[in-house]
Amino acid sequence: MNENGHFEIPKNMRSMAEAGVEQARKAFERFISGAQAANESLSERTATMGAGAKDVSAMAFSYAEKNVQASLDYAQSLLQAKDLSEVMRLHREYVQSQMRALTEQAGELGHVVSRTAMDATKPKT
Repeated sequence: MNENGHFEIPKNMRSMAEAGVEQARKAFERFISGAQAANESLSERTATMGAGAKDVSAMAFSYAEKNVQASLDYAQSLLQAKDLSEVMRLHREYVQSQMRALTEQAGELGHVVSRTAMDATKPKT
């Protein structure tokens, strides 16, 4: 707390945390790039994998990327918080946003999985 009673992260600690978040963001971007390349390579090699299974895989990968990105953005916003009430507001907004996103993602993924299962049980003509 500073002399005004406001929550304050010391400048050197904030700089270290910002550098850590930036390093995590860059590491995540490298991971995503490598994972996408591996996924594309696997998809090319697996002729028996149906289009529905590829859709599920692509959706799950996309959701994971969005969720980690949201977490990194949240961590970055916390570093900029001016006081405890702002930290609490940011946390509430993040949790609400993630709950909405996860609910939407689960619904969409469930729909694709159901469609894929129905397609797999259709007789081949």
